[in-house]
Amino acid sequence: MIDVIIVDDHPVVRAGIRAVLDQAPDVTVVAEGAAGADALRLVAQHRPDVLVLDVNLPDVSGMDVTRQLRERDTTTAILVLTAHDDSQTIFGLLENGAAGYVLKDEALETLTDAVRAVARGETWLSPAVARHVVHRAVGTADSPLPKRPGDQSPLTPRETQVLRLLAQGLDNAAIAERLVVTKRTVQNHVSHIYGKLGMNSRTEAALWAIRHRLIQIPTDHDTLDAS
Repeated sequence: MIDVIIVDDHPVVRAGIRAVLDQAPDVTVVAEGAAGADALRLVAQHRPDVLVLDVNLPDVSGMDVTRQLRERDTTTAILVLTAHDDSQTIFGLLENGAAGYVLKDEALETLTDAVRAVARGETWLSPAVARHVVHRAVGTADSPLPKRPGDQSPLTPRETQVLRLLAQGLDNAAIAERLVVTKRTVQNHVSHIYGKLGMNSRTEAALWAIRHRLIQIPTDHDTLDAS
């Protein structure tokens, strides 16, 4: 079982998050809080696998909570759930130790997958957040990095197709719809991609795709397009 603590200062939001997570047979919400001090206290008390944390809290900010928990060497994975998608907030939280970053305007069904991913030690980023990370990682270049001599893709044509869509920021459900296959099939392809490339996150896979000229970053920096 994955033990989860939810900290958000809006009762309705907390109730919505809990309702989604309660549907997962492998997830248990062990406590809730409405402030940063609650997050610090509850994590110390329950030592959960995952803390679902809002950024805007009435006392200690989510940024400070994340930093303090990392300074305490807690093993709890921090999954940020917020409406903020600006670079300063994103990179501040990720650099301070957040394992995942989910935007509130996404479909709530992605939350359970995000909780499972960070509990496994992986990184989970909303597509819009992943684009920020990719742009920074490649220096916001307007063209893909050159393919290194001798590089050959270990991926099958179908896996390459899935990787291109993944790197554009599509989730598994959207990829499945685009390719007219089941979500389970896409999950299997993604698992094989990670295994062949020696990676465990969508961001790492997207960077690999850029470096190998499978996708490119357009000049407006708004979207990622398949090449």
